[in-house]
Amino acid sequence: MTPASTTAPAAGARALPPPAREEIRLEAVLHALSDPVRLCVVRELAAAEDELTCSRFDLPVTKSTSTHHFRVLRESGIVRQTYRGTAKMNGLRRDDLDALFPGLLDHVLRAAALQAARLGES
Repeated sequence: MTPASTTAPAAGARALPPPAREEIRLEAVLHALSDPVRLCVVRELAAAEDELTCSRFDLPVTKSTSTHHFRVLRESGIVRQTYRGTAKMNGLRRDDLDALFPGLLDHVLRAAALQAARLGES
């Protein structure tokens, strides 16, 4: 997969501007990952083979709150969002995060999976 910071949107797509790789801050990433809803989104994106639409996520919040969570994830540098037609596609910026904070995302995802198993969550 090509790093998100260097990937141009597909023809007919428009990107929502995420921070450049060098602008991603650890505090913003940790803040974004500290919310259970946003962590759920990141876990699903990490498990996905490709980008997912916002409507693909079954979140226990209103649409406006869901929009807020996706904005926090985008502005923190965790996800990239691109419109394709009327669909907003979401992709994890794993390459950028791994380059800046080696192992952080893998450790957070592993800890989240262990916690979910311990609490009997999916």
